[in-house]
Amino acid sequence: MLFDTHVHLNVSQFDEDREEVIARAKEAGVEYMVIVGFDHETIPKAIELAEAYDYIYAAVGWHPVDAIDMTDKELNWLKELASHPKVVALGEMGLDYHWDKSPKDVQKEVFRKQINLAKKVNLPIIIHNREATEDIISILKEENAREVGGIMHCYNDSVDYVNDCLEMNFYISLGGPVTFKNATFPKEVAKVVPEDRLLIETDCPFLAPHPNRGKRNEPAYVKLVAEKIAELRNVHYNELSEKTTENAKRLFGIN
Repeated sequence: MLFDTHVHLNVSQFDEDREEVIARAKEAGVEYMVIVGFDHETIPKAIELAEAYDYIYAAVGWHPVDAIDMTDKELNWLKELASHPKVVALGEMGLDYHWDKSPKDVQKEVFRKQINLAKKVNLPIIIHNREATEDIISILKEENAREVGGIMHCYNDSVDYVNDCLEMNFYISLGGPVTFKNATFPKEVAKVVPEDRLLIETDCPFLAPHPNRGKRNEPAYVKLVAEKIAELRNVHYNELSEKTTENAKRLFGIN
């Protein structure tokens, strides 16, 4: 039993074979997945897919790269969608200092607004972090995000920041990079995260794990992530898959 906590089956890369991709995931043992919507196009599609499949859920948020496009209208839209029975989290949200479409101060403002919305609607948050760790941790602390907690999505930082995240009621989610030959940080983190705070994901169609690196990622490949983490932690694959599924269900409030 596997739970892929972060997929983007709502993007155009899956338009030709979405149903087949979902079927392959089931065959690989993926019992649950959360489709993450992050803008005007992907949010409705995430809801649509969650409504179509019993075992698929949705998260809705505004991506930091597009923070400059978010107005109060979008924030109110997210607030309305938060009450949907298949919406289990707000996100992905956060900071992305790699791209320069949205100024840093705008990203920070939009991030804070979404954290506060999550506290109002009592949903966990999914954090996107690219080259902005110090600022993200500061904002999460300042806005008391531990009230709702959430996920550090596709964690790719030093183990030095893990305790900060755990203390703020966040889970650590690892994806394809943990299988990459030269990816030191994810491997180190995989060994130290407490078993009750560990999650797995694909972030498909991005970051396909070895031996599919460079190809389109898909939820079925989360099994490769789980296998690698089980190896690194020296535990049985079944134990790892069951524990990470249990963790995700607890976080998202899924029975």
